[in-house]
Amino acid sequence: MSLFVITKNVYMTNAVKKQNIRKDAFLRRINSKSVIEIHENSGQNVKKYIKEFWTSKQRKGNSIHEISYRACFKSELPKYFIESLTSKGDIVYDPFMGRGTSIIEGALLGRQVIGNDINPLSQILVKPRLFIPKLEDVEQRLNEIKLNNRLKSQVDLSMFYHPQTFVEILSLRNYLIQKEKKNILDDVDLWIRMVATNKLTGHSKNFFSIYTLPPNQAISASRQALINYKKQQIPPYKNVKEIILIKTKSLLSNIDANHVKILKNIGKNCLLLSNDARFTPDIPNNHVQLTITSPPFLNVIQYAQDNWLRCWFNGINVDKISKKITVTSSLKEWTKFMNAVLAELFRITKPLGYVGVEVGEIDKGKILLDEVIVELGIKNGFKSEGICINRQTFTKTAQIWGVTNNTMGTNSNRIVLFSKP
Repeated sequence: MSLFVITKNVYMTNAVKKQNIRKDAFLRRINSKSVIEIHENSGQNVKKYIKEFWTSKQRKGNSIHEISYRACFKSELPKYFIESLTSKGDIVYDPFMGRGTSIIEGALLGRQVIGNDINPLSQILVKPRLFIPKLEDVEQRLNEIKLNNRLKSQVDLSMFYHPQTFVEILSLRNYLIQKEKKNILDDVDLWIRMVATNKLTGHSKNFFSIYTLPPNQAISASRQALINYKKQQIPPYKNVKEIILIKTKSLLSNIDANHVKILKNIGKNCLLLSNDARFTPDIPNNHVQLTITSPPFLNVIQYAQDNWLRCWFNGINVDKISKKITVTSSLKEWTKFMNAVLAELFRITKPLGYVGVEVGEIDKGKILLDEVIVELGIKNGFKSEGICINRQTFTKTAQIWGVTNNTMGTNSNRIVLFSKP
């Protein structure tokens, strides 16, 4: 036997031992103080571990995560699994990255990252936080952007913005779109675009708009006009540059020089895609150590419509995006879609690697998507490591969706965990 083969076998044996030690430690961690239920699914005994795995308090993660996006999970969720199931340098992947919580958290923890989302808005929100500019550079760039009072908009947004605020928004939008066409957007421009996109509408004073729904759900112009009528409100002037700087300071409030360095180093080698999650040829076979993700909800979230104003600001055709994003009320169609996604995840996952899929309950708990996912994962070759059900105290977000505590899944994350044999 050649020295190469012997060395390779020793390396593989040590890698397997390391993975087994890590897995044993993880299982002890999730077993501790859990209420455990055992269910049979597709010939495997599947354990449900029920407890509070991470804090129920809001905003305990790094400040850099605080970009609003519909149906995003808190950073504590991916952090729990990344720390438990990967080492520095391992690859963490999210096929439905949204605002990029798994990607940013993985990068902060020194993991290599791959992100994918068919909505191009996702990359606009993710990439700038891997290449963080200095606050003074952001301020200088904002001061360099000239107002253009002659710009006209084909979209009437007077129900959202004061006329002068809208002039500032249009001027910034035009500046960014023109630089993008010339392919000369730099890290400072990308950061400003991300922050402005996040501040278009909201329900507090530090948004460009008058009072409206939370920033992760832009309502239609006609509905905003109705809100204005009922509340007897008129859009006040908002200083766009000032609000961007306030948000920048907030995002960087607990980011230090070391964080900036780590994120930049990871960002240099990261892969951000805008593919259908069922087809990701850019990712090699047996490549990813951990996937941690939340797929599109079943007949709950209209991602493209909720982001129509963000798409307008960034020159994205929302109708084209709507046709690409999978949103269905049919459990059969959703199951077919997720079956193909899990088949692709099996291809790209390393042997002894993991896939964590966060899902909820629908139809008042009559349909448990975690059990559907377990069946699909096993069908595609994965081994079920169990379902982690993180029970939390009641949240405002759950209340908005008409959810009572621990009954419909929005405030009790359900993470189906698989390993690849």
